[in-house]
Amino acid sequence: MLLLVRNQLIKICAVIVSPLIYMNAYTVSKAVTCYHCGEDCTSVVISDGRNFCCEGCKMVYAILNKNGLCDYYAISQNPGSSQRIKVRENKFAFLDDEKISAPLLNYKDAHQTFITFYIPQIHCSSCLWLLENLHKLNKGVISSKVNFEKKEVDIIFNHAAVSLRKVAELLVSIGYEPYISFSDMRKAKPRLDKSKIFKVGVAGFCFGNIMLLSFPEYLGVNAQEHNLVLLFRILNVLLSLPVFFYSASEFYISAWKGLKHGFLNIDAPIVLAVAVTFIRSLYEVFANTGGGYFDSMSGIVFFMLIGRVLQDKTYQQLSFERDYTAYFPIAVSRMNSGVQQSVALPDIRLDDTLLIHNEELVPADGILTKGQALIDYSFVTGESMPVVREMGEIIYAGGKQVGGNIELLVIKEVAQSYLTKLWNRDEMNARKKDEARSFVHILSRYFTWVVLTIAISAALYWSFNDTSKIWPAVTAVLIIACPCALLLSNTFTNGNILRILGRNHFYLRNAQAIEEIGKIDTIVFDKTGTLTTSSNHSVEYAGDAITAEMKQQIASLAAQSNHPVSRAIVNYFDAKHVLPVAAFNAVTSKGVSGIVKGDCIKIGSRQFVLEDGVTEAASSTYISVNNKLIGRFFFKNQYRDNLYKLVMQLKWKYRLAVLSGDNDGERNYLGGLFGADAAILFNQKPENKLQFIKQLQQDGYKVMMVGDGLNDAGALKQADAGIAITDSANNFTPASDGIIEAEKLPLLYRFILFCRMNKNIVITSFVVSILYNIIGIWFAVQGSLSPMIAAILMPSSSLSILLLTFGCSSIAAKVLRLNN
Repeated sequence: MLLLVRNQLIKICAVIVSPLIYMNAYTVSKAVTCYHCGEDCTSVVISDGRNFCCEGCKMVYAILNKNGLCDYYAISQNPGSSQRIKVRENKFAFLDDEKISAPLLNYKDAHQTFITFYIPQIHCSSCLWLLENLHKLNKGVISSKVNFEKKEVDIIFNHAAVSLRKVAELLVSIGYEPYISFSDMRKAKPRLDKSKIFKVGVAGFCFGNIMLLSFPEYLGVNAQEHNLVLLFRILNVLLSLPVFFYSASEFYISAWKGLKHGFLNIDAPIVLAVAVTFIRSLYEVFANTGGGYFDSMSGIVFFMLIGRVLQDKTYQQLSFERDYTAYFPIAVSRMNSGVQQSVALPDIRLDDTLLIHNEELVPADGILTKGQALIDYSFVTGESMPVVREMGEIIYAGGKQVGGNIELLVIKEVAQSYLTKLWNRDEMNARKKDEARSFVHILSRYFTWVVLTIAISAALYWSFNDTSKIWPAVTAVLIIACPCALLLSNTFTNGNILRILGRNHFYLRNAQAIEEIGKIDTIVFDKTGTLTTSSNHSVEYAGDAITAEMKQQIASLAAQSNHPVSRAIVNYFDAKHVLPVAAFNAVTSKGVSGIVKGDCIKIGSRQFVLEDGVTEAASSTYISVNNKLIGRFFFKNQYRDNLYKLVMQLKWKYRLAVLSGDNDGERNYLGGLFGADAAILFNQKPENKLQFIKQLQQDGYKVMMVGDGLNDAGALKQADAGIAITDSANNFTPASDGIIEAEKLPLLYRFILFCRMNKNIVITSFVVSILYNIIGIWFAVQGSLSPMIAAILMPSSSLSILLLTFGCSSIAAKVLRLNN
């Protein structure tokens, strides 16, 4: 009995595996393949004991070998691109022209240049490894980082040691020619591969005609029409060839790449199903035992390709929805005939004149036209030392002005997309999700082996009971069992939630931020500019009489700062024109100073202005001129609308705290609002806020910090979820995980609930996916499920998950009264 089982098992394994052997027989030929690119050598070039198809591949190998980079070939076999087609000499000579190359650059200073190249040849881990080791090939290259999904490489190089042209030619020399198209600089590269559309068209045409020609087989024919049946079968064979060799190539390539890396991906069972069905059908036709399963085979390919195209379009949509340049909730001041106007970033145009205040981020590349710039490029380069820029010099997006007001003329709108790239940069997010530990990805890794085991078991069972059901059972199992829906559920759910939150003016850095917000149990608020409005203050002045000229001087100094108190002073004096300010200095949480029309003016706390060591107990801001106290402003904060309702919603479920850099003049009000259990601290410097967050985390709390981004960068970055609030001012901070528009702050409780629902929706879609696979396999192993029906059900499972996740998240948004 055991011997019989063993023999049956050997036959079944041979039948299932034989299609792959048949399909890839050409790889086991005696043809000599190139050591670099893997193509067949029509004429062999030998070097270092290795075979190459051309001098180009030999040259690339020599370059890598000379620089000790031959580990490139150890990561994957034959990873290189063919070098048979030569790149013309001086093709990239145009990059020597600064007028042409300047629009391509992301950033440039006296020492280094940043640029992003699109490289279509990137296809495997070896490519990534080599491109991230460019600094070993040329010492002028400082670093390089590959974005594998977009096929882009970000390169930082020392332009004193190597030119942009030489960097491009270096990439060409190792087989990665960059694609540069000036006409497409402002357009996103298409993500949808048109070849899939053509393959769907071919498969659909052949599938329809095969079905039509198979009707005689379905309905039965007379023996007299046997020759006609044979003709139809031959036509079906011919129509199946384009489907098998062209349309299905999408799956062959994917499965083969997985096999080359020793990994059975989710396309391997599909390839087996298609190959088994095709070869079995050929056998039946030429053995004259039946019409085969050409209709099922072509249907499998057709419906699977439709599912892939729809998935690609969905990914493209989700990517667009997460293009932050379309809706960054930050604004900047634009000068129009000497009058300031608040303008959103998407509305910035070429030749606009932008007014950048102290501590504001530069949103677009521009030429400095007024003032002296002291730019902190730590967001771009990682170096914290500010650089001085004089009039006429270029200031790049992503820099932060740490001096007084400056004006710049916008020269490149596309720099806004670079700001987005910085915002999304992985190293800016210290809590990046470790996908390698996700149970979903672990499951998908072993899923194919489980499917093959089930298929072999089903075949073995039916070989003893009903041999006619072997092929339907094996084929249906290989087709219907797929982890696609399981893997896509998390992506689709997160994508739709990010989209809905974005429509409600709450913008998160990435999907991980959703999970972090869903886990929080403590919320810490900054006071000034967060709980209070930055535009509406009740202001009273007490002190010496101030002349009109002095009012203009004080307002001009205050206008250099973006702090809510400074803006309140500017509004109080109703300043229309701003005077030049020299020697501007801003001390965080203390005040600002500068020289206006020869007078040294200070605005800030008593300690900052008078330096007498006395701590003022009232909410006041002092003013001195030439070290003489002039008077002080008393501020009564105007709290945001619906703040009471928001606090009442939060205090019953979350631990709350308020941190303020101001004095404790409003302790009683805040204590009554937040309750006795809330920690309310005043006179908090940025380092105090950071330490408070750290202490909460050490005590085991999951903390969300909500601040205005001016003095809270450290606390926002340290918190498990840092949310920056923004009014009309440019308060964008790269330290935050999200940005919320000020008028939407009362909806914070709903946003948190929505993020918590994300986990439940993902779990629900996981359960549905698993049940789908279990039920589908149950019917498949019984041989009662047609392979073509299985081919329809498989992509429909992905679409059903898409509808489930979109539907559940949209319903949740409606329940919470959020716009979707």
